[in-house]
Amino acid sequence: MDKNNKRIVVKVGTSTLTYDTGKINIRRINDLARVLSDLRNSGYEVILVSSGAIGVAMGKLGYTKKPTDTKVKQSLAAIGQCELMALYDKMFSEYHNTVAQILLTRSDIEIEKRKQHTKDTFETLLEMGIIPVVNENDTVSVEEIEIGDNDSLSAIVATVVNADLLVLFSDIDGLYDSDPRKNSNATLISRVEDISKIEDSAGDAVTNVGTGGMVTKIEAAKIANNAGISMIIANGNNINSLYDIMEGKKVGTLFKAY
Repeated sequence: MDKNNKRIVVKVGTSTLTYDTGKINIRRINDLARVLSDLRNSGYEVILVSSGAIGVAMGKLGYTKKPTDTKVKQSLAAIGQCELMALYDKMFSEYHNTVAQILLTRSDIEIEKRKQHTKDTFETLLEMGIIPVVNENDTVSVEEIEIGDNDSLSAIVATVVNADLLVLFSDIDGLYDSDPRKNSNATLISRVEDISKIEDSAGDAVTNVGTGGMVTKIEAAKIANNAGISMIIANGNNINSLYDIMEGKKVGTLFKAY
């Protein structure tokens, strides 16, 4: 990657923030706070797009299965978002950095006046040295909670703030030529320069990596690349790989924008 990238958007999913038990992965969140704080201290502008509100609430309340009822999911989102931001506030504060919560709906991006206000808020927070933490406003936005995803949201945020780079942390190392969970000979694709070729050649192999949300990540890459922003998929088990990414080393799968 270009070592001159200064404004980065980092997205983490529920699988990165919680254990298989549904409980919060405190070590992972601490790693995230430490690395992002360190990058900000070194001169980067950092925006965190974080999933996990519903998952955190499920763990707190003892749910073992994600509910299907929208009202329940919205209520869990309200509970979990509070818990998640309290954790982020505590963890980032320990590394002498301050976070701010931004909850977005589709209209905040699609309505031009609201989009400008959103952009102004991001710019002001970054000028103040604050790390914005972004999520969809699942508590009030039925459409987003049903069909939205934070991979696309992170790409949209990256375009709104004119980011230099988008990093998506997933539960696998990147994009493979087939499902690595089913094929031990699957090969990691380290660089993608033409997404349409990947879709055509991979076909169902891309769709089948469903637990890693690869389809939504490819859609996010399209959004980012079309705006001239490169995107990387990396494994959320190793948050420290952000250092390697910033140093231009090969990590995960790079969707290169030109």
